[in-house]
Amino acid sequence: MTSDTAAAIELVVNDTPLFVPDSDRSLLDVLRAEGGLTSVKDGCSPQGQCGCCTVLVDGAPRVACVTPVRRVGGRHITTVEGFDEAIRDEWADALLATGGSQCGFCTPGIVCRLEGARRKGADLGDPTAVGKALQAHLCRCTGWQTIVEASAVLGQRPPSSPSPGADERAGIEGRTPQQVSAAVALGAGGFADDEAPADALVAVPDGEGGWAVAESLAEARAAIGKVQGRRTTATPTPPLTVPEGQWERTLRTSWVEPGYLETDASWCEPGGEPASALANGGAFGAKLNSPVTDAARRLADEHGRPVRVLLSREDTVQLGPKRPPVAAGVDADGRGVMRVVRTPGIAAAISSAAPGLTVEEVDLVGPPTSSDLRAAGWAEATVLLASLQGSPDEVAHPEGARATASIVDGTIVIDVACGEPLDETVLRSYCVGAAHMAYSWVTSEGLAVGADGVVGDLTVRSFGIVRAIDTPPIDVRITDADGPAVNGSDAVFAAVAGAVWRDRGCPPDWPTG
Repeated sequence: MTSDTAAAIELVVNDTPLFVPDSDRSLLDVLRAEGGLTSVKDGCSPQGQCGCCTVLVDGAPRVACVTPVRRVGGRHITTVEGFDEAIRDEWADALLATGGSQCGFCTPGIVCRLEGARRKGADLGDPTAVGKALQAHLCRCTGWQTIVEASAVLGQRPPSSPSPGADERAGIEGRTPQQVSAAVALGAGGFADDEAPADALVAVPDGEGGWAVAESLAEARAAIGKVQGRRTTATPTPPLTVPEGQWERTLRTSWVEPGYLETDASWCEPGGEPASALANGGAFGAKLNSPVTDAARRLADEHGRPVRVLLSREDTVQLGPKRPPVAAGVDADGRGVMRVVRTPGIAAAISSAAPGLTVEEVDLVGPPTSSDLRAAGWAEATVLLASLQGSPDEVAHPEGARATASIVDGTIVIDVACGEPLDETVLRSYCVGAAHMAYSWVTSEGLAVGADGVVGDLTVRSFGIVRAIDTPPIDVRITDADGPAVNGSDAVFAAVAGAVWRDRGCPPDWPTG
């Protein structure tokens, strides 16, 4: 880990000296590129808003992506790799015991934050204290509650291994092959950007439909003049109008960003197959048609060298698919019209849940949309019809899962049956995550999109994702149903969205505020 010390900055990284050239590079870039420390993740590229790159600097948590390496010369940097093995095991065991890690992208930074707090004497058994500590972080998969629970049981449970059905259940819920293990909980989920060869060229979008290719990520971003993403002052508003009619209930939704934390990445050797952009996470369907894999293959063949392709956070917002906005009205019998931004497959998804709705697709200038996103169209139609009922009703997913949800004294209470559970801890974790996503979707998520169709909200904090400290308690009750295991979290997502909407009096526009 040592290079020429002339005109260099010395860091002490995990108790080992590291000399790097004096420059204005970020600590994140140096730790990954020079130190080979892939637990330190790049989730916001760099906005300093997701917490995935959190490390300890002289024992205090710090976000590495916006920390110039010059500022930490001579100081002690600790990443998850540098923790004592017993401490790493404690955190991995706790996260596995509660389901506090799914894809594992966010958890290394969260572990650094909470371990730093523990060393300062914080009570990690206090949910409020943990929630406050997590305000610097964003985790889209887990819904926070299982991470808070992991903090409370830290060091209190004997080590245990995931059940034989854990990977299978995670794959069913994530809709892509996934692993459940201690290594994943500590960030070793096989993400493409972690696995790329050190000598690979780096390609980033050039803003004109092509790719800028350079020897390093810093050089590639400098070549295109990448600037920090910003949040607009405009308020997100539903872009469509409700069709004319005498309606019992109406609903309008906004542009919504999937908000996955691992930005799209791939790499490829000349003549080889590109690394999957999905890695250990399905990104809620948003990466199924990511451009990075084809680009990696083509650019590697073109340059005759391995090429690593990476989208920044701003790229994912500008180029990635959004949930199609809808505007709908239904009468008391469940008949009506749902107007939706034209999206391949969306009409079939809506009709599968609400055959009494006429689907009216319209063209609208704006970001790309996709029906691959979690229950897109199906959930909106299901929620709209469920709102006509006087009490929580059962949501039946086309794949066979059933879920009900209600708000009881401020707690989201969920019952779900989705075939053989396989692993109840994993299933519960995905249901908690789906409940958080649904609550956040209904109450606060939306993107401001201008009349020219350009997204104004380019930072992860501008998506409106509800923080840990603002998330209601979630109680998941699992029924061991007959039949094979099927996805249950999508049914939970729709059921919770309906329950939250009803609890707020069914205001016609989302987010409800």
